[in-house]
Amino acid sequence: MIRFIVRRIFAAFFVILAVTIITFLLLGALGNPAARLAGRNANAAEIHLITVKYGFNKPIWVQYYNTMKNIFTGKAYSYQQGFNILTEVKHDYPATLSLAFGAGIIWLSLSVLVGTLAAVYAGRLTDRVLTIVAMAGVSFPPFFLGAIFLYFLGYKLNWFPLGGYASLNHPWQWFKHLVLPWATLSILFIGFYSRVLRSTILDNTNEDYVRTAHAKGLSDNQVLRRHTLRNSMIPIISLWGLDMGQLLGGGAILTETVFNLQGVGQLAATAIGSLDVITIMVIVILTAIAVVLLSAIVDILYAVLDPRIRLG
Repeated sequence: MIRFIVRRIFAAFFVILAVTIITFLLLGALGNPAARLAGRNANAAEIHLITVKYGFNKPIWVQYYNTMKNIFTGKAYSYQQGFNILTEVKHDYPATLSLAFGAGIIWLSLSVLVGTLAAVYAGRLTDRVLTIVAMAGVSFPPFFLGAIFLYFLGYKLNWFPLGGYASLNHPWQWFKHLVLPWATLSILFIGFYSRVLRSTILDNTNEDYVRTAHAKGLSDNQVLRRHTLRNSMIPIISLWGLDMGQLLGGGAILTETVFNLQGVGQLAATAIGSLDVITIMVIVILTAIAVVLLSAIVDILYAVLDPRIRLG
């Protein structure tokens, strides 16, 4: 276990390092930010002053080092907006955290239920109905579902607020503001995850360990719970960890924007729209860290779900 943790730490470090370098180089390829900061009507002298002020004229490796130092010491400021980026992220993060974990629990739980039922009743009416519902869920983009939910359940029926985020200091309002975003974000994942789980369960029913369990006299339900479903959850847990990492890093841009949650995803959308390079870079690094950490947790869960897996 110790060797595994050490390997994961080293792997996480090099992954994050690679992400920072690639992101820095790609965003640097957009050109000198000084031209955008100076405005359309700026002359060469004004652009030069801004270039020198922010160090855009220094060697690329010096710019990279200074940028990373500012980011990881909490001193990175948005060139366009002038705010401290990490302070802004901390302010917006409760909304993103609430959205991601709430929706993640919902879609994982319902995916297991729907996928298992579809596998148990494979080829029957129940399976066909669940397949149609799952495909419909995958087909609807979040912004469309969000708009439908807001119009009918928020505006017409007045059951839920028309967007915004409420602090956990007011639990009932917090819950009411997040119900529709949770539903919007979950529907897409439920459709995809349930189909993956159904296929995996059906594949595992033909494995030797399942036939052995039946030969020992275990009932179908016991075999499903103790063996088939447990091993079939491995790809689902892997997908869940990666998707949660993306969401925690601000990946729910459309959902946050539609419901005006003022989270990290909405901050990312604003930064992309204004080509706020340093803010985009911070959010990309945040996403990379979240994905790497959750991937390590998922690897440990593998061993819990499947005793055949050894961490070394």
